[in-house]
Formats: sequence, C-alpha cells, structure tokens
Amino acid sequence: MKTEEVRIAKLLLGIAIALLLAFSAFSQSTQTIRGRVVDEVSKTPLIGVNIMVLGTGEAVLGAATDADGYYRISNVPVGRQTLKVTYIGYEEQVIPNVVVTAGKEVILNLSLTESVNQLSEITVVANTRDDKTATNNDLAVVSARSFNVDDTKRYAGALGDPSRMAANFAGVIGGDDSRNDIVVRGNSPTGMLWQLEGLNIPNPNHFGSLNSTGGPVSMLNNNNLDKSDFMTSAFPAQYGNAIAGVFDIRLRDGNNEKKEFIAQVGFNGFEVGAEGPLSKTKKGSFIVNYRYSTLGIFNALGIEFGTGSNIPLYQDLNFKITLPANNGGKWTVFGLAGKSSIDLLGSEADLDGNSGDLYGNENEDLFPRYKTGIAGVSYEKKLSEKTYLKVTAGASSSEESFTGDSLVRDADNEVVARYLRGEAQFRTTKFSGLALFRTKFNPKNSLSYGFYADILNFDLFNRDVFANIGSDSVRINVNDVTALYQAFVTWRHRFSGKFSVNAGVHTQYYALNKQTVIEPRMGIQYLINGKQSISVGYGLHNQIQSPYTSYVQTKVGPDNYILTNTDLGFTTSQHSVITYDWNISDNLRLKAEGYYQSLTNVPVEQRATSFSAINTGSSFIPVDQDSLVNQGSGTNVGFELTLERFFNKGFYFLITSSVFDSKYKGSDGIERNTAYNTKYVVNGLFGKEFRLGAKQKFISVNLKVTTIGGKYLTPIDFAASQAYGATIYKENEAYTERQDPYFRTDLKLAYRKEYKKSTLEIALDLQNVTNNQNVFTKSYNPRTNTIVTQYQQGFFPVPFVRFTF
Repeated sequence: MKTEEVRIAKLLLGIAIALLLAFSAFSQSTQTIRGRVVDEVSKTPLIGVNIMVLGTGEAVLGAATDADGYYRISNVPVGRQTLKVTYIGYEEQVIPNVVVTAGKEVILNLSLTESVNQLSEITVVANTRDDKTATNNDLAVVSARSFNVDDTKRYAGALGDPSRMAANFAGVIGGDDSRNDIVVRGNSPTGMLWQLEGLNIPNPNHFGSLNSTGGPVSMLNNNNLDKSDFMTSAFPAQYGNAIAGVFDIRLRDGNNEKKEFIAQVGFNGFEVGAEGPLSKTKKGSFIVNYRYSTLGIFNALGIEFGTGSNIPLYQDLNFKITLPANNGGKWTVFGLAGKSSIDLLGSEADLDGNSGDLYGNENEDLFPRYKTGIAGVSYEKKLSEKTYLKVTAGASSSEESFTGDSLVRDADNEVVARYLRGEAQFRTTKFSGLALFRTKFNPKNSLSYGFYADILNFDLFNRDVFANIGSDSVRINVNDVTALYQAFVTWRHRFSGKFSVNAGVHTQYYALNKQTVIEPRMGIQYLINGKQSISVGYGLHNQIQSPYTSYVQTKVGPDNYILTNTDLGFTTSQHSVITYDWNISDNLRLKAEGYYQSLTNVPVEQRATSFSAINTGSSFIPVDQDSLVNQGSGTNVGFELTLERFFNKGFYFLITSSVFDSKYKGSDGIERNTAYNTKYVVNGLFGKEFRLGAKQKFISVNLKVTTIGGKYLTPIDFAASQAYGATIYKENEAYTERQDPYFRTDLKLAYRKEYKKSTLEIALDLQNVTNNQNVFTKSYNPRTNTIVTQYQQGFFPVPFVRFTF
C-alpha cells in the first residue's frame, strides 16, 4: 500500500480513538425536539400547530408553531418518545418511536393533510388513520413504505445499508451476501430507479458495475439519511424509466443552531462527520460525512482479517448545505462521491481444497476500479398560497475500469506466465434537471406536475483478448450523447375523508431511437374506518435499454463490426395491485398485498434461444448479447403478508412473507423460471431494548431469521467445459436446476450510554451465526477438472462503535 494511504489510515484511526475518549462523564436526561410544520401539498408553513410529547407524566411537554411554522420543545427526556400533532382543519398525526439521545438534537419536520370536511374552530380531527410507514409521497397508496435512519441502524444484518435494510420488506428478495441488489417481486435489479433529492442518479454503491443497481457496499451514508420512500409496484406518475421499484432517497438538513459531531467505526468503514449552522445570524446549515474502508485501514496497519490479498479499498463523502433565501425560498446543495478498488488475485489463492471463492477465480488476476460522483443544487419556493415549486439541477459521473490476466500454472501449480484476458473502460456523465409543481385548489383537489431532462454522455470500450490465437474481439467501442425527456401530471381528488383517487399520466421521449411512450397510472384508496383500508393501484411503466446494450457490436470480419441493438425500444411492464391494511392497535399492523405484473417488449435474441434480459443485472460483468429484438415476455404474480409491531415498551418485531411465481419466455417461446424465481421469502426480525436501572444505559438484542427458496441455476455441460477449458452451460435447460433453500440467522447485540452532551453506542453484529452454507453459484475448474460450488458468506462477526456529541 502507498505511503500516503498508510498516513490516511493512521490519521483516521487516531481521530476516531481521540474522539471516543473525549466524552463527558456527567449524565444528562433531556434533549430538544424541534422542526417545522407545513401543508402536505402547498408546503405553506402552518401557524399555531400543537405538538405534544405523550406519556411524560404530570409535566406537560409541548409547543405551538410560530409564524414561520417552526416549533421547539425543550427538556424532553432521553429515550423513545411519541409525539401528537393537532391543528384545526387538519388531520391529526401521531409520530411514535422518536429516538431522543443526549448527543444530538432531534430535528423533525412534519407535513399535515388538510381535512376534507371543514371543522369548527374548537374541533380537532379524530379517529384518523395512523400509518407509521406512510411515505413522503402522499400519492403512493400501494406497494410503498417509508424508512429512516433508525431502521437502517436497528435491524440485524443491515449494516447501516438502505438496500440491505429494504431486503427485510415484503416482496424484496435478498439471498446474495456479496451484493445489495434490490430484486423486487422477481424482477431484474436493473429495473430499479434510484433518486437522490429528486435527481435520477446512477448506481450509488461501491464496486457498482455498469448496468447494475447494486454493489457490496453502499456509498449512501445512513447518518445523512432523512425519511425516504421505497416503492415496489404501480408507483405514482412522478417516477419513470423503471419497471421494478423506486428508491426515493432524501438527505437530512444539518443542525442550524449548534454544531454536532460523530465518530464511527464499523464494517462499512472508519467515519467522521460534522454538522452545524453556517452562521449565527441565518438559519443555513451544513452536514458532511467522510468514510474510509475498515479493512483498508487495518491492512495499512499490518492487521490481517482473513481476506488475503483481496482487500476492498473504498472511501466516500456525503454532504448537504441548506441556505434560506430572502424571499422565503430555500437553496440546497448536495452530493456524494465515492472511489473503490480491489485486486482479486487468483495468483495468490490457496489451492488446497476444491471449493470456489465467492470473490475471485484461481485462474485469473482481476483489477477493477470504480469512481462515482453526484452533485446537485435545488431551489424551492411557495409561489402562492396554493402552489409550490421545486427546481433541481445536477450532474453525475461514473467511471469503471477493468483489466484481467489469465494465469498459466506448471505441474506444481506455480504461476509461470500470464496473458491479458480482457480490458474495459466505461465512462458515463449525466446532466439532469427537473421541475416539480404542486397546486392545491381546495382540500379535495390537488395537482402534481413537472418534467425531467437527462442528457447522457457515454464513452464505453470493452474487449476480450485471446492470447492463444493472437486475436481479440472488441465488444463495444462508442462515444456518444443521447437524452431522455420525461413529463408527468397527477390529479388527486378526495371525495371524502375516507375515499380518494389519484389519476395520472407519465410520458417519456428517448432521443437515441426517437421513441415516445405514454403511461397511465391510477391509485384508489378507501378507509373502511379509522384502522382499516383497502387500496388498488395500476400502472403502465417503461424503461429504456442501457447504452451498453444498445451499442454492443458484432464482429463480422477481421476489422469489421456492425451494430445490431440500436433500434431496441422500451421494455414495458404493467402492474396491478390490491392492498389491505389493518392497524390492529396503536403499535401493531397487518398488511396483505396481491399483485400481477406483465412484462412485454423484453430484449431477447433473434435466433431461438433461452436468453432474456429479464435475467441480467445482478453481477459485476455486463452482458455482451448482440442481435436483440423486443419480443420477449414475462409474468410475476404473488401474495405478500406483513405483520409489524412498532417499537413500543422496548420491543418490536417485523415478520414478512412472500409467495410468488416469476416466469419468462425467450425467443424460443418456452416458458421458464427466471433467475430470481425463488418461489418464497420469509423474514423474521425481533428486537428488545433493556434499560439498566435509573441511569441512561441501554442494552438491546436484535435477531433476524431469513429463509428463501432455492435459486434456479442453468446446468453445466461438463463435456463441453472440458473441451473448452471454461464453464459452458446447457442453455437449452436454462434455470431448471434448483438449489437448496437459503437460510441465515443474524444476531446483533448493542449497548448505548447517554452522557451529558454525548452518546456512545457499541454493537456486535453476528452474521450467519449458524454458519449455514448457502449456495452462490457453480462453475467448472479446469485445474481440477471438476465442477465446484461457490458458497456465500459463513459466520462473520462485525463490531461497531459510534460516538455522537
């Protein structure tokens, strides 16, 4: 490792240790909760809203909002609190499980929904439906839920990663320990849309390869996250160019009154962060977090963690700056940047034994490198009492380079020669803009409308080298620019306080092949009573093909290539969903959902084969399939059940189950299982928090148990693999060989201590505590002339320390 990297490692380690030793020893039992309350649609500040802290004994804790909608509640006891928000003419809101710690103020911004039935001045809305997972986007009435930073921290096995946390929700299929790809209801993870503060962004993960939406480690720092939305079907007209799901990520504002700091050590890295006001006179704020890979630091210090030479190195930066404008508007500057690399050295592999390596191949040395940067600026303002506007512009860039060497070994298995096997360089730059308008005509009618513009420049090169015959094949070599334009509108009509309809349309125009699509969307919700509701949703969704897929070339001569995929159109998906929601009690919720999804215009080969783009997107290597046409199809049908006890009296649980069937047809017309058709998923998460005496000390135990139906793999043609010296599959039997079910248990033990003005947290996440061997994939090993099975992560303890002050 380079000398400067060693210096960085030692510096970060020193800072972390110094901060962890700097906390005060004097106990404090209270903290401040503050924020702003606005109208849900028009974003108008609401004056005189009452916010009360429930269950604090005889002392009444609460506040009312001022002329700008701000409130402040001081001397709130440390622990988990419940807030009740009431306002004349608006629906009551209850916010449970607000975590109050000594080390950080709670900044809680709220939006209220105006009541359809206007009430007298002395009446407060009662018996409203209290949905603790209600989304930021009020137009999402099916297949959607919110999450926050506490969810990513609490669940065992989540490791502070929003994607791994979402794998606990119904309809999401995990089962890949090496990556955090989001597989929704049998769809390819490439069907996901990632948004950051409204911007359409590239893959926000370290080691996030081109044409994928996941990776081993997220670049999104969970300490910067605000309440965000996750959607799995029939999403509102605001979202486009996605056929599977949406991750609508929001970053929180920094504390605009006092400076706060964090030091953290865990699986995801050594981390330091700060937030605070930009000045004493204005309400602007900043928040910034920097992280460097834990294993990289330990390796620089000469500490070995069992990964050998395969050391993942990565670092990332997340930030957000908020500036109030003089005219009542607000400016926001935000971004994230990440860099990652790893050397997968088969030349240094341990050749004893016959099992495969999940993260490498003994017959080759691979050197992938990744860089991603995202930055944006937004301006939001209330144009009138009825209309709100938010305009955002930004740029994102991702770069991936790769070289690979084939290894030649002698009779003693020593490497005696190496040959270049392939090389690639992928650069994409996107300039994006969007405008979002929301107009509330009256309590019953509102309109949401806007547009997106994404200008994409891509420079893609990839070639395979065949050293044994002195030849190569350039799979792609293109430098071009294209654009995707989108517009949307949704009308919301509330017939009463119980019955509402959202009707919208989304349209897209793709400049590469001059194609336009129009997509109707619909959501209907009926509140049976204050605790039960039924909702239905429908959506037509389209997604463009990636530039890589469109510009893959076919070699027709020694130096002659042709393009066969540039006319590929959108892949189309139709979602139909019905949802039943029952808030059994204030802290217990049951949700049942059934869905049917039809996919058409899926890229498949012109000749009759089993290939379909449905099965791609969950690996580190792009698919080089040429001669594709939009003639494939697929279906996903299933039923999901969620039973959730929200954190109350120190206890919570989340039980989710999904039963589904995911099928596709390639150009050969044969219906097959998709690569993601595991048939069922069951997750059980349980947690208990214990308070130690009267002091501000807490111990928590969190358990996660997951079982997933076995994946379908394509059988290996052993004779053909022997002849070619590489893995050859029986493509005519694609996805017919089912593996054993996936099973994993994670246990997280945590300790939290509240000091006068700081909080110390220590945790140990014991992953796969039963050391169950879950199959990842199978391949042919030419050295041993056998088919080997690659297994996923075994038992792995992950320590964690966080200090906020």
